Amino acid sequence: MKITETALKGVYLIEPKVFGDERGWFMESYSERDFEKAGIRANFVQDNHSFSKDKGTLRGLHYQLNPYSQAKMLRCTRGEILDVAVDIRKGSPNYAKWVSVRLSEKNHCALFIPRGFLHGFITLTDNVEVEYKTDNFYEKTAEGGVLWNDPEIGVNWEIEPKILSDKDKNALPLSKHTDLNFEV
Repeated sequence: MKITETALKGVYLIEPKVFGDERGWFMESYSERDFEKAGIRANFVQDNHSFSKDKGTLRGLHYQLNPYSQAKMLRCTRGEILDVAVDIRKGSPNYAKWVSVRLSEKNHCALFIPRGFLHGFITLTDNVEVEYKTDNFYEKTAEGGVLWNDPEIGVNWEIEPKILSDKDKNALPLSKHTDLNFEV
């Protein structure tokens, strides 16, 4: 697989080699060996799978507080999404900067997002399935979110969101979060 660091240090685009023939295709979706060669250290402990029925469903921008923060490796196994990572590590030269990539069932790519980043995505098609690995377990008491359209961050979601949870609609802007304790 090809692993390329994005404009944000620590966020990587993973492009698997897909081998196809008349039967279909095969690929490695994760390789600890290849991740370690690229300098990525993550001991994944949980796999998650989400389904979004409608185009324009926005999920994010989410985080988990320390010591429950999570690195994630996310891929879209059905449909297409715009996946977004935002650096919220105090002292980072990229603080509040974001990167986005399109992940789809056609390009087979994944995005690795380290701890200390917000994460969110918007569905660009109907009937989207997303699968992701995390290196820490989900902890409800540590979950949080930043307003998806916070002008301080300025994410370009490419399309107007149609469906958001109340939690995401009512999240506070980044400047109002005093509980974030992520370090570079």
